[in-house]
Amino acid sequence: MGEPHFFEPIAEHLGAAYLRYSFTKGTAQEVSFLVDALDLTPGMRLLDVGCGPGRHAWALGSLGIEVVGIDISERFVALAREGAPPGTSFVCGDAREMAWDGEFDAAISLCQGAFGLVPGEDADVLTRLVSALRPGGRAAVSAFSAYFQVRWLGDGDTFDADAGVNHERTLVRDEEGVEADFDLWTTVFTPRELRLLATAAGASVEHLWSVAPGEYGRNPPDIEHPEWLAILRRGQQPS
Repeated sequence: MGEPHFFEPIAEHLGAAYLRYSFTKGTAQEVSFLVDALDLTPGMRLLDVGCGPGRHAWALGSLGIEVVGIDISERFVALAREGAPPGTSFVCGDAREMAWDGEFDAAISLCQGAFGLVPGEDADVLTRLVSALRPGGRAAVSAFSAYFQVRWLGDGDTFDADAGVNHERTLVRDEEGVEADFDLWTTVFTPRELRLLATAAGASVEHLWSVAPGEYGRNPPDIEHPEWLAILRRGQQPS
């Protein structure tokens, strides 16, 4: 996979401490909302892109959905495999290089697990994700809001207005509480950009809502919420 992605050492340091962060506490609410938004039912196959330690995959797998999770971090994949429910599996890989083609009924990429963490190459992630869906399959993709990011730019953050990428120096604690500083680059988006990217990837945007972690809802786009949640649908193949 070439040079390590900048997120890999962050994940290696975090380990299971990732699940202590407040943004991970809303998994049950998010999954309940996504089951309805994506019309998920037991027996479906779902791809979790940028699955991290597997919190969404585990919750969906416990509902009888067959989940395959992929993440670039070997540490996160190892954690996800520990005690995973039956029918749930995980692979270590780069979302930009996924080769699945029409194998999944649905897909998710949440909390900047992959989409949004590869500045300049986010379109590649989205194209690979859409290609993994069967024709007509749906995906839920979250992304940071450019409006919110610029409005609430953090102290010490550097925002590249040309690329739409925010750089921050972030303090991360591992399982023992040991602190380390890391650089984090995150792409932010407008609704128009997400729709254009989806179209280029072969999908349509069925819905686009403003949300916050653990507070997924059907809110129209605004400048008050930190994230977008886009519900995509892969186009039908010509007959």
